[in-house]
Amino acid sequence: MKRRQFLTSAAVGGAATALATPALAQSAIEMNIVSTWPRDFPGLGTSAQRLAERIGELTEGRIAVNYFAAGERVGAFDSFDEVASGNSQAYIGADYYWKGKHAGWSPFTAIPMGLTYTEMDAWMKFGGGQELYEKLGDEFGVIGYPAGNTGVQMGGWFNKEIESADDLRGLKMRIPGLGGDVMAKLGASPVSLPGGQIYENLVSGAIDATEWVGPWNDFFLKFYEAAQYYYWPGFHEPGAQLALGMNKSWWSSVPTLDQEIIKAACAEENAVSMAEANYNNGTYLNRLIDEYGVELREFNDDVYEAFGSASAEVIEEARDHSALAAEIFDSHLEARASVGAWTNLSDAPYVVKRNRILDL
Repeated sequence: MKRRQFLTSAAVGGAATALATPALAQSAIEMNIVSTWPRDFPGLGTSAQRLAERIGELTEGRIAVNYFAAGERVGAFDSFDEVASGNSQAYIGADYYWKGKHAGWSPFTAIPMGLTYTEMDAWMKFGGGQELYEKLGDEFGVIGYPAGNTGVQMGGWFNKEIESADDLRGLKMRIPGLGGDVMAKLGASPVSLPGGQIYENLVSGAIDATEWVGPWNDFFLKFYEAAQYYYWPGFHEPGAQLALGMNKSWWSSVPTLDQEIIKAACAEENAVSMAEANYNNGTYLNRLIDEYGVELREFNDDVYEAFGSASAEVIEEARDHSALAAEIFDSHLEARASVGAWTNLSDAPYVVKRNRILDL
């Protein structure tokens, strides 16, 4: 897959992909899905397309699915309004893109110093996350379900070493969501750009740095051609959850069986996409280092402490948006404390000790 092929597809648009597999009966329910990702974009885009195809397949054509990548029906950041208005029936994307509409959307993708994938999954299924997600969606006439995750994201691509928080001052960095607000508090200038526009802005110098996802996705955007240093670990999206959001009026018209099938397809893709990202991130990290000479850099403790302090301020400000935002953030942070305490005794120390002993 050449970079130009999947980056330009969002701009040129094109016909929707019809994804229901059997011959459709006249009574089939139409489901137009708009996405925030370019067509055929490895990872995020292909996951969205796989979910759309799966819904048509599992419903045996009772749901007639048409998938539109970013720019083919509406722009990436117009997806929410397109679905809330009823012009399309569903979107696939990252809900923190809608934080300007309500601060409560951010925790359902990721917040700085927030939940990892396993912690997020626990919160959504057993900690009240899904119920709060639906409560927020009610205010906009949408309903959504987790439908993907990137896992812990990398800290980003920089053209200079970041040895202290002062090195972030004046930096123009593509970083959306509350992570961008954290960078602003540290003196950087955050910029929001859809994936298809990041490379050209980084090459031209319009931005000085960028985060995207991880080695797999970043490899195909060829950021290594424009930035020398690849920093870890990211603080801003420790387990970025993706979603299928649907117009609630349309959802209520879908038969119960097919609602359950759609929810099952989302749960399946949520797990599959995370496994796929984990495997490919390891593979492509090696390629970035061995084939392209990318230099890995770890954020030192002083920089990370600055991230932590600014994150606490940003979260408190977002929490103060409204009573519902406070309820959502408090629930998210409670899960961070309770599930995180177990993570601190289980996955985290085990991996550190295992890799040290095996010299991995």
